[in-house]
Amino acid sequence: MTAIDEITYESTSRFAQVRDDLRLHYHEAGVGNDTTIVLLHGGGPGASSWSNFAKNIPVLAQRFHVLAVDQPGYGKSDKPTEHPQYFVHSASALKDLLDTIGITDRVHLLGNSLGGGAAVRFALDHSDRAGRLVLMGPGGLSVNLFAPDPTEGVKNLGKFAYEPTRENLEAFLRIMVFDQSLITPELVDERFASASSPESLAAAKAMGKSFSSAEFEKGMLWRDAYKLRQRVLLIWGREDRVNPLDGALVALKMIPRAQLHVFGGCGHWAQLEKFDEFNRLTVDFLTDGVE
Repeated sequence: MTAIDEITYESTSRFAQVRDDLRLHYHEAGVGNDTTIVLLHGGGPGASSWSNFAKNIPVLAQRFHVLAVDQPGYGKSDKPTEHPQYFVHSASALKDLLDTIGITDRVHLLGNSLGGGAAVRFALDHSDRAGRLVLMGPGGLSVNLFAPDPTEGVKNLGKFAYEPTRENLEAFLRIMVFDQSLITPELVDERFASASSPESLAAAKAMGKSFSSAEFEKGMLWRDAYKLRQRVLLIWGREDRVNPLDGALVALKMIPRAQLHVFGGCGHWAQLEKFDEFNRLTVDFLTDGVE
């Protein structure tokens, strides 16, 4: 098992050619631990597995074999622009990754926003491969009952897509968090460098387009949430301005074995804003022996 201080971007970085036309980048830590957890990041401009989970990976790797995956179109993974509805696209790519690196047992999945939607799609499409789910403000399950739609976060995401400037990216990132001190100039610069490349912009456009394609219903995960048979932990920030808290209610009603934890003073990035509590909550949920 790798020591916490040895877990760096470089030491955990891996690539896998999962199909002839798709290479994925991911981070691997906690090798030798029995249970695998897959971390799937959100879909904001410049997002990647490391940008979302760099601080969580060393903690989770003390108990789990951790795979933090750059979903297709993000980070250092390939950025195809012709693909099915995005949740289907990402879930299929994850199955191919697990097959490629030889993981056939069930894996737990932890997904943030877009990654939460991809995790649910994976559990629905490959139920024999999915263990428990930890979902933070998940896309596709979040149905706004009271908050306006589109939300502030989605509107700012659209502004960046239309005019990809550093200022628009910073405005989007500031919507993501309750604690504004988390949005540093260094973070904005790092995310903007990644998000503004022609390949990233084209991939983001294709991802958005896929949600209004002929397969758009594949993204309406709340319709099929009743099919989930594993235990599901929903985590929401009370001040989430991307997928507001009222969006949790339909999922909580539909998923048979769901529980909901709400953090006050927290936006869309619970894994960072409530770092210690989030890690303890996740580990306790995934290691509780009750089936």
